Amino acid sequence: MHRTRIRVAADALDANETIARANRADFDRAGVAVVNLMSAPGSGKTALLERAIEAGLDSRVGVLEGDVQGSLDADRIARLHVPVTQLNTAPGFGGECHLDANMVRTALPDVPLAEIDLLVIENVGNLVCPAEFRVGEDARAMICSVAEGEDKPLKYPLMFRACELVCVNKIDLLPHVDCDLDRLLANVAAVNPDATVLTVSARTGEGIEAWRAWLDAVPRRSATRA
Repeated sequence: MHRTRIRVAADALDANETIARANRADFDRAGVAVVNLMSAPGSGKTALLERAIEAGLDSRVGVLEGDVQGSLDADRIARLHVPVTQLNTAPGFGGECHLDANMVRTALPDVPLAEIDLLVIENVGNLVCPAEFRVGEDARAMICSVAEGEDKPLKYPLMFRACELVCVNKIDLLPHVDCDLDRLLANVAAVNPDATVLTVSARTGEGIEAWRAWLDAVPRRSATRA
């Protein structure tokens, strides 16, 4: 029974990789770079995305908004006059706690790829499952907040290890929460020494220019890769 479960999981991940490659081919044909943006619920993905857009991205950006249900985050992004597509995992996908390649593929007909250079896929808030499923992205970024404590890289290493960028958000709260920032940064480095790490505050704007610049560099890196 144990071996059967492992085989089923491996088959599911293999199927996901096949669909992710098909997504990637579509993105490449359209000349669109893709960021898979992940975090725990409430870490500030949407707020940081709003801040980057407000700061004036050089790239023409579109957003694919992943949630179990509702459109609250998509509504916030739409107010900034960028194209946004809502992708809910309930009821069509059983209320999954992550986006996978097939879910993204079903949404692509509604994404105006011809009108954008950069697609940000804001994944469902979860520190476990989203890291396991590629969706055809060029880069992965994750947001953690100081309110979560400094132990999260050690408790959820796959999420931190899977990303090229880690944004430590809500640093304006450091005087009010029990978090040692130096220890948090050391834990990120221990799990993923190659990650770019930014300390930011969506509330005060600290670090937002570096975050915007990183997003703007993704299409350039994608073009070089191609």
